[in-house]
Amino acid sequence: MHEDDSACPQSRRAKALLIYSVVAIFAAATGVGATLTVRVIGSPPRPPTVVRAPATMNEGAVYRKVEPTVVDVSANLQYLDETAEGTGFVFDAADGLVLTNNHVIDDATNVTVTAVSTGKVYRATILGYDLRDDVAVLKIKGGTGLKAATIGDSDSLTVGTQVLALGNEAGQGGPPTLAAGVISSMGRSIIASDQSSGLTETLHGMLQTSADIRPGDSGGPLANAAGQVIGIDTAAGSGSSGTSFAGYAIPINKALSMAELIAAGRANPAIKLGMPAFLGVLLPDSASSSPLQQAGQQHRRNGTATRNESQCLTGGSSSYTAVPAAIAPVSSGALVDGVVCGGPAVRAGLAAGDVITSLGAHAITSARSLTSILAEERPGTRTSLTWVGIDGANHAATVTLGTAPAG
Repeated sequence: MHEDDSACPQSRRAKALLIYSVVAIFAAATGVGATLTVRVIGSPPRPPTVVRAPATMNEGAVYRKVEPTVVDVSANLQYLDETAEGTGFVFDAADGLVLTNNHVIDDATNVTVTAVSTGKVYRATILGYDLRDDVAVLKIKGGTGLKAATIGDSDSLTVGTQVLALGNEAGQGGPPTLAAGVISSMGRSIIASDQSSGLTETLHGMLQTSADIRPGDSGGPLANAAGQVIGIDTAAGSGSSGTSFAGYAIPINKALSMAELIAAGRANPAIKLGMPAFLGVLLPDSASSSPLQQAGQQHRRNGTATRNESQCLTGGSSSYTAVPAAIAPVSSGALVDGVVCGGPAVRAGLAAGDVITSLGAHAITSARSLTSILAEERPGTRTSLTWVGIDGANHAATVTLGTAPAG
């Protein structure tokens, strides 16, 4: 795939789990990609005793068959003041359903997709996402004339099968770039980390390929010689020896099994449906009922500094949490480490150091209890909120919950 991404502004970044040092340095220099690390877990499975000769790959024919199903995914990361770019493909044209990676829409508040064959831009709804397997399903609003990808059988793949990866390299849009390769291993487990966002995930059962997957390709189709999609482009790094390049893709059979659960509205511990509600507060990761203990745990964990209580958090500072300089004198509740500018909490008058004591009919006993209660609420809900300020005064307000970032 080509490397010209000079047209990408600094506020946009291509989303991909890319790991080897050349790409990491390149991404950091241009501002369009993430600096990531990937570690392969364990030894590669023993290859099959008999490997069938691969079908001959006609790259042009495969590209022409798959390209009409590909979409560019643009995720608005409202609370980070960024737009992330990735790839997806239509797997159900009648319902306008698109398959992509969860990490492509991670932290997104809204998403648009562009059909690359027509250039038409659609608003998309995030139907749900699978945090464990890095799969997300989008629903296109008002999509007509869409074409669904032909789906292959990833369980029938063998080492040496020729493949073609398509994607939105560097988030530059336009016709998909392509990279040919072969399946070099199967059943791989990897640990992938995005140093810019802090995302770390362990993925199992991955296809390993020599196809040159690049930033922005995440969520794109990996096709076989028949033009059937057999995987989702997801990560890249070193191969089994630690020296050769390798790309990694989620097998399509696995991805579709998760996608079908999402489309049917069937949640489980790994699958989240729709978008969560958003109050706009940063909280310590603590189950303690004591706000003082919550602050102490946060400081020991992150070594963070104190924060001026009057400041809200903009996109540039929302990736970290500082311990408030002063804390409300109350024995239990959820300590507010910071409030997001423009969010429901700051509009209600909350500030760092306040302690939330109730939301709706629920008493808040800790930061984690507030997180759990918010997870059950929906965006747009009007509810009551009470808290204690750092001066010991009690406060109450009615807030309308916003839309939390996905992922």
